[in-house]
Amino acid sequence: MLPEMLFRPATSRNPRLNLLKNVILFKDLSMHDLSMVDDLLHERRYLADEVIFDEGEEGQGLFVVLEGRVKVARPGNPSGKLLEFGAGSFFGEVALLDQSVRTAQARAVEDTLIVALFRAEFYSLLETHSAIASRISFQLARVLAARLRVAVNLIDHHHEAA
Repeated sequence: MLPEMLFRPATSRNPRLNLLKNVILFKDLSMHDLSMVDDLLHERRYLADEVIFDEGEEGQGLFVVLEGRVKVARPGNPSGKLLEFGAGSFFGEVALLDQSVRTAQARAVEDTLIVALFRAEFYSLLETHSAIASRISFQLARVLAARLRVAVNLIDHHHEAA
């Protein structure tokens, strides 16, 4: 028997790796590195309209949408902007960096599959596999910078219109 018939790519054993590879946060990771990160992730399914986290709760980590859609909004603020995240997106990332409370509510729009990377596991990754954690951190910083630029532009536009 040929060796290639004896072995299959690791992704065939774990199809979730293919979904994770499409997330910008993990784009610079090899499949081996991604497999190590995958071992740290916590998976959960949410039903349509189910709350993922509430405004005011302590943030424990970030969430990656693998299937479905999530809306993030401030429930008591009808004029507040609504953000929506689909498959391949992540949200709640500030919780990896500090222990502040959530500033909005996250709710599944439809049946949704999410994985969470909690702060404790991320810090452990920083200590044990710093190269992997630094690649994730760099992508996280890039996304946070882009989101900050969008927010600043929205504020500038709002002030110009007033």
